[in-house]
Order: sequence, then structure tokens, then C-alpha cells
Amino acid sequence: MLRCGKFLLSLERPLIMGIVNLTPDSFSGDGLAADTQRAIEHARRQIAAGADLIDLGAESSRPGAIPATRDEEIARLLPVLEALADCPVPISVDTYKPEVMRAALAQGAAMINDIFALRRPGALEAVAASDCAVCLMHMQGEPLTMQQHPEYADVVGEVRDFLAGRVAAAGAAGIARDRLVLDPGFGFGKTLDHNLALLARLDETTCAGLPVLAGMSRKSMLGAITGRPVGERLGASVAAALLAAARGARILRVHDVAETRDALSVWQAVAAARPA
Repeated sequence: MLRCGKFLLSLERPLIMGIVNLTPDSFSGDGLAADTQRAIEHARRQIAAGADLIDLGAESSRPGAIPATRDEEIARLLPVLEALADCPVPISVDTYKPEVMRAALAQGAAMINDIFALRRPGALEAVAASDCAVCLMHMQGEPLTMQQHPEYADVVGEVRDFLAGRVAAAGAAGIARDRLVLDPGFGFGKTLDHNLALLARLDETTCAGLPVLAGMSRKSMLGAITGRPVGERLGASVAAALLAAARGARILRVHDVAETRDALSVWQAVAAARPA
């Protein structure tokens, strides 16, 4: 079970986290920064399509992205969070800024999804006193420069060791293990070969049974494999999600909720039909 604010989520099956980008420069072309009402409607459509969680992001983390200010993030997030306060699923906020974390939690966010894994000064303290879930992600470098020269001797081992260290730091700050989720950070300071190694050995990136979140939807690694532009990566995104689920991922962060849900339903039905 994952403790996620007022929600307690079963992890018996993979959960779907629907993405809502509140940015003007999303890599996937779905940024809704200029239209709060459309963002709210998009989130509600994703819930209706079967999303188990919604992830709001108000700052682009694509390679080369220019950081948003704290005030820009908060201004984009709070109206959407307020409108979604009655949602039947947890709302996650994708941010690494402690001030944004505090504002989002005060407005009812149930999870903080941090690409810096609570390494920024004050981030551990910002979430420790709450009951929110926390996703700790691995990233080599930072979004502006992370894809310039990513290097690893053993990407799987280094990602696993980094995440284990962040779990220890979270524990020392008083964040219970049943609030933690781990993300190997596909595309965050990794080449295609690094990403493929992580996906192939995804079950090796966790520590002590903590749930893994996998986010590959529409990413450039899929474009490199298929040769398709970002708007034509639905099939590859669903395939990547299923491969992650088969290797133990408990949360799948996706743009295309309905299609991912259908694919998971077929996979689970076939798995259930196999003899014990």
C-alpha cells in the first residue's frame, strides 16, 4: 500500500498516473499554461478514462529547459489544484522547489514528484511534516545540461545506489517508507542505451521492495527507436508502459490514459487466465 495524503493506494496492480502539463513549453506539445480551464477539463477527462492519479507539472523538465520561477509555478498550479480539490484520486505535483511544495500541499496535493529527489535545501523539511507521498527520481545533472554528456560505469547499479541513498535521507528526515516511490528517471541524464538497460533491468532499480514509477510516455528514447515524431509515439508509449509493468513498475506515468488502461486490461486478463 502507498500512503498518499488522505488516500491509501493498493499496489496489487499497476496504477496509471495521468500527466497534465501546465507549461508553455512541454516537449510533448500538450502544455496548457495559458488555459487553466482546459487544464482542469483535461485532468477530469483523464480521471474518467481511468487514471488512478493525476500529475500536475508547472515547469518543463525537458532537456535544455529554462527553469520557471517559484511564483510562475505557484500561479499556474494553485487554480488547478483548487478546482480539483474534490477529485476522487490523488493529485501529484511535479516540482523540486520547497516553496512550491509547501503551497501545493497547503492546497491539497497528495504527492510530491521531485526530479531532484528532495536534494534541494529545505525540500526534505517541506514534505516531512505532511502525510503526502513522495516520488524520488534519479537524474544525472540538471534539465538544462543533463543530456550533453551522460556517462555511467554501471547505469543500473548507480541509479539503484543513488535511490537507496535518497531513501535513507528521507527516512532520516522522518518520511515513512510507505510514503515513498522510486523513479529511475528515464531520459534524465541518460543515453538511449542507458534507458534501455534501465528498462530491461527495471526490477533491479528498486530497494527493499519500494514501488517503482516509470515515465517513458512520448519521450525521445521512443523516437530514437521508432523514428517517429513526438505526436506519433502512442504505440511506442503503450508498449514501453507494458514492458515496465511486466518488470515490476507499480505506477505508469502517461499522457494517454485510456489506451494504456486498455492495454493493461488485456495483459492482466491474459495473466489471470494462465494456470497457477
